[in-house]
Amino acid sequence: MFEGPVQDLIEALRRLPGVGAKSAQRLAFHLLRAPEEETRALAEAILAAKERIAICATCFNVAEGPQCAYCRDTRRDGTLLCVVEEPADIVAVERTQEFRGRYHVLGGHISPMDGIGPEDLRIKELLGRISGGEVKEMILATNPTVEGEATAIYLAGLVKPLGVRVTRIASGLPVGGDLEYADEVTLGRALEGRREV
Repeated sequence: MFEGPVQDLIEALRRLPGVGAKSAQRLAFHLLRAPEEETRALAEAILAAKERIAICATCFNVAEGPQCAYCRDTRRDGTLLCVVEEPADIVAVERTQEFRGRYHVLGGHISPMDGIGPEDLRIKELLGRISGGEVKEMILATNPTVEGEATAIYLAGLVKPLGVRVTRIASGLPVGGDLEYADEVTLGRALEGRREV
């Protein structure tokens, strides 16, 4: 263990997702060796993001203001709604340059083992958007995991009776993977080959 602020910094970095003890220590010592202006810029960027970034009131993506850039873009097709688990998944879908509709971020997936049920996701808000009548097709782009598949099946069961076409992105993505790590070609083909649920 290190003394005072060094150990505090290591512990703070360890709380970040995907950062273990060794990585936290390596990052901490990198920051300690870096020029003060570099570390100050990092701290200011984190604080600015916390102060200025909010959740989009429409789709629940991250936004600087009441709506995100995708919801503000009037050129996007409001009849297509792509449902994803997290905001990072939107970035992955956008990298394909294949989708020009709108998004809805659930805020996770159904996972009974982790105590996450449908009531813990933004499903009520999704149904509210669909009941507005503009959406003609809902594309389920949840992650290709057991939980992502279960969430997609659950949503399809809720939405199909409303007369909206429900599709699922095609396979081609590795099972157990996350959308944010998929390459553009694979995810683009998955979008093109989406199927009826």
